[in-house]
Amino acid sequence: MPSETPPPAAGGPSADAGLLSPVRAGTEAEAATGDAAYLAAMLDAEAALARAQARLGIVPAAAAEAITAAASAGGIDLADVARRARGSGNPVVPLVADLRGLAGAAGEHVHKGATSQDIVDTGAMLVAARVRRGLLAHLDRALDALAGTVARYRDTPMAARTLGRQALPTTFGAKAANWLLGCLEARARLAAAALPVQLGGAAGTLDAYGDRALDLVAAFAAETGLDVPVLPWHTRRTPVADLAAALAVTAGALGKIATDVWLLAQSEVGEVAEAAGPGRGGSSSMPHKRNPALSALVRSAALQVPAYAQVVLAAQAAPLERPAGEWHAEWQPLRECLRLTGGAAETAADLVCGLEVSAERMRANLDGLLAVLGDDPGTGAAAVLADRALDAYRRSRA
Repeated sequence: MPSETPPPAAGGPSADAGLLSPVRAGTEAEAATGDAAYLAAMLDAEAALARAQARLGIVPAAAAEAITAAASAGGIDLADVARRARGSGNPVVPLVADLRGLAGAAGEHVHKGATSQDIVDTGAMLVAARVRRGLLAHLDRALDALAGTVARYRDTPMAARTLGRQALPTTFGAKAANWLLGCLEARARLAAAALPVQLGGAAGTLDAYGDRALDLVAAFAAETGLDVPVLPWHTRRTPVADLAAALAVTAGALGKIATDVWLLAQSEVGEVAEAAGPGRGGSSSMPHKRNPALSALVRSAALQVPAYAQVVLAAQAAPLERPAGEWHAEWQPLRECLRLTGGAAETAADLVCGLEVSAERMRANLDGLLAVLGDDPGTGAAAVLADRALDAYRRSRA
């Protein structure tokens, strides 16, 4: 029997480096969604809560300073926290125990009046906010490149294709205009998604904070830079569901571009090509091939994110005042939505920034269609539609 390589030790090389998910390997989104990033976000949430409580006199200012220092000092074993989380069902219980130990005399003020879900949910929103910043920046890079493509090829004729067959003439600018508008709409939806802090205490009533409860929520939001919720959302999962849906729409808009590029780059069509580069598009067995590797990576994310988002959407049916598995089921799918969409945005920006367009091949392919149609029917309102997309883009930048 062939020998098997033993699994690596916990906390070592077993860390997920994206070997089977190259669309996000090495990207900003991957760095911002790893286990260490989530641990750091939960520690940031604990420190922010202590500082917010110090603002209102709920805990001493010196205690908040000590807790903040302990939270940022390191020294917490991530793998050990993960293993111990099996006993409580979430990582906050062991994390709080370790943070209290690191905070010394201030440890009694760690996590005051909070519950585990407050910290996990706020940590997740912090991770989402950090990923979203980079994701929107990559979308902006893609939008700028797409706007340039629409303007450059506004009047460049090509064959439109329906059901995979040549149909009527259009322009490449009009095709790219739909890519532009799809990304523009997705960006707006993602940017508008609320990312609120979560603070409710044991039963969502903020019972530990008396008449300072609502002031504390506002102070907590200010310390984290997150939004202020109207109510605790521990079993009203709209923020997470909205975020997952916005990420799925964004991945879909990017996947549309990648799918079109892949089809137009076929040898028999040859109207566009991905930019060549060292190590890009190569084949392990056919050195003559130039594969649309970036398109394939973006499409892989677009095909996965909706499935992960579905789990998040299903988890909205949380019972009473504490989910019994629904909340836990969100964690990994939401992370995959963030890291895959973030990786797809970074990859798609590279794709559209380097896209090579062959107007000559478009014209040659169109000539065959015109020979069938007889009289040239023109490109309809394609150029005007391209202008409308550019107007929408310019308004978004104003």
